[in-house]
Amino acid sequence: MPRVIGIDIPDKKRLVISLTYIQGVGKKTAVELIEKLRLNPDMRARELTEEDIGRINGLLQTEYVVEGDLRRQVQNNIKRLISIHSYRGLRHRIGLPVRGQRTQRNARTRKGKKRTIAGRKKPI
Repeated sequence: MPRVIGIDIPDKKRLVISLTYIQGVGKKTAVELIEKLRLNPDMRARELTEEDIGRINGLLQTEYVVEGDLRRQVQNNIKRLISIHSYRGLRHRIGLPVRGQRTQRNARTRKGKKRTIAGRKKPI
């Protein structure tokens, strides 16, 4: 498995698809990368040479925000929203859906395990 920016990308898949395993690299960015480096988009990731991997690493680190930097940037954005007490920050803080989804049904994936609310009395 080739390692690009510290991430093992699958070697049996096409290069375009393999590059999308890196956070911050979607299909469009992967196609741009391949065009800039003049690589064959249909080649498999295992066919990459050490030189190609080095060129991909260099380009990703200089021109794109990926992996650790991207995760840090997203976490800082969320912390900023929480600190300025915005509505979205409040939703992040209490673990509810942030982007306007309904919560009466089917929000468990975002809200996590069911929690009891303090101070609320159960009906007898």
